[in-house]
Amino acid sequence: MGDIHVEDKIDIWLVGNTGLRNPSRIQEGLAVFAKSSYVGNLHGKENEIGFMNLLNEKGIIQNERGKDVSGSHARKWRLMFAKNGFIYPQVKKCEGKQEELGNLDGLTPFGKAFLQADTYPAVQECFLRSMSVEQFPTPDGTHYFSPLRWLLAVMLELEKRTGTTELSRIEFALWGHTTNPSYDVNTVVDNILDLRKRRSKALAKRPFDKQEIAKRGENYAKKNDNFLDYCDMNMRYLRISGIFQRKGRGIMIVPAKHILAEKLAKSTASDEPIMNAYKMLCIGAPLPTDDTDVAKALLDDVKKQMKDRHIVFDISDLPLNTPAEINIGRQRLENLLAQTDEIKYADEQRDQWKEIADYMTLLIKGGGKIVYDEDNAIEVPKDEMPVYLEWTLWRAALAIDHLVNKPYEVRGFRLDSDFLPVSTAGGGKGDLYCEFEDFTILTEVTMSTSSRQEAMEGEPVRRHVSDAVLKYNKPVYGMFIAIKIDTNTAETFRHGVWYTRDDVKQRLNIVPFSLAQFRQYFVAMFEANRAKPEMIKELITLCEMRRDILEAPAWKDYISAVVSESSENIFLDKFKNLQCL
Repeated sequence: MGDIHVEDKIDIWLVGNTGLRNPSRIQEGLAVFAKSSYVGNLHGKENEIGFMNLLNEKGIIQNERGKDVSGSHARKWRLMFAKNGFIYPQVKKCEGKQEELGNLDGLTPFGKAFLQADTYPAVQECFLRSMSVEQFPTPDGTHYFSPLRWLLAVMLELEKRTGTTELSRIEFALWGHTTNPSYDVNTVVDNILDLRKRRSKALAKRPFDKQEIAKRGENYAKKNDNFLDYCDMNMRYLRISGIFQRKGRGIMIVPAKHILAEKLAKSTASDEPIMNAYKMLCIGAPLPTDDTDVAKALLDDVKKQMKDRHIVFDISDLPLNTPAEINIGRQRLENLLAQTDEIKYADEQRDQWKEIADYMTLLIKGGGKIVYDEDNAIEVPKDEMPVYLEWTLWRAALAIDHLVNKPYEVRGFRLDSDFLPVSTAGGGKGDLYCEFEDFTILTEVTMSTSSRQEAMEGEPVRRHVSDAVLKYNKPVYGMFIAIKIDTNTAETFRHGVWYTRDDVKQRLNIVPFSLAQFRQYFVAMFEANRAKPEMIKELITLCEMRRDILEAPAWKDYISAVVSESSENIFLDKFKNLQCL
């Protein structure tokens, strides 16, 4: 289809939705939907408002002060459920009959399979199946295409010419999601390389980008802001397929998935009826990995990568006869590969302490973005604050270093292939377990700031620290970190009393810090080049010293004074040492 005449008019395809920016939340939302009375009943204002309230009640969305009264949140979730084949989409009269497909808004076989996906790779594979289906109309109105397949075709052609699949943010914004198989893939790559060459010579990148967007926007009917706004959201959805990963603020093909990318990259659009695509979507679209030969080729490729990197592996205990068995073997190796990459990532965190401190600043502010330059920016989305708080403090622990346990043993939350957080730690255990040579620090975090903080955190935090005391044959210290510490919470931890199942009384060492206090001390340690776990232990011990003689409000003030004084002393010690030199 690539020789079809390119229309002047530009359109931007959307694989996601700006009202549901994090595709990792879709499974949680679908789980709530599947148990509700809205299965088969998600159309109509009353049902939309009802389902939106249910999502709000279950903590899946935050409808601040009832801002959305029309149920638009629910419509966005419904759109994403249907687009990915988890519920039966609405069939237009020109497309066929609804009964031929399935009950409108009913849970599909694929939706049920998606709910059973209990590992992150399994979730990614479901999204890959969805996104491989050709259900997006091309400008001629008679063909359909898959943005994922089209983009893979573009990036593989780019690799042929440059040696890499990397596509920068501005390149994706102008020539990624604005194109489709009615364009010639070579012409698209020509334009990308032309843009890249001219941009590399531009002294000021931001004005250059603005000018390029304005130029391309002359043929775009909506606002030019969409080029970049939709770009970030589209790339995020594409990455959850597991076949793309971040590269700066842009995107690249995951090296371990290169063979799969080649198999999926057919840039031609389909002229099959859309009803066929819907049917495939709702039962779960096939993937090249469902074929034995392709599955074996992918497994062999991962084995080669691991041998090249001198990573020891053994899957001799697994049967490798069917595609499903071969894929399980490959996923096991990919998991080992990911763990190895995570250890390397952990080693890099000491040099990333300034960025980690900046993430803390954003969390204290209630979310937002810091743009360092055209290719580097950090962001804490407002509706993902809890998981970013946990993730930021995990990175802080990795930066302080000297851990005895592995980085993936410290955390309870899941990561994507870019080491960004997917979801918070499950209930029943602490947030971060940092085991050092002579002691263990258990860190618990919360976004709660009201008097509900004590009700929600007082019991589980003490229980988790108590369990850790029984588990580790070394002293255990607890840090409780929140944006703001409620006095009732401080009172509970001041006593720190817990009785084990055998009625043995424990006195637990748990100190509550505000995130701003922790950040102050964290920055002081690194600026003085004195960051080590013993410094954190020393701070906790100092803060505990007067807990028995102070009431909770005074103990909070004392902790604040200790943090400030200790942070200052680190600088003074550094200054004295410099004078001695």
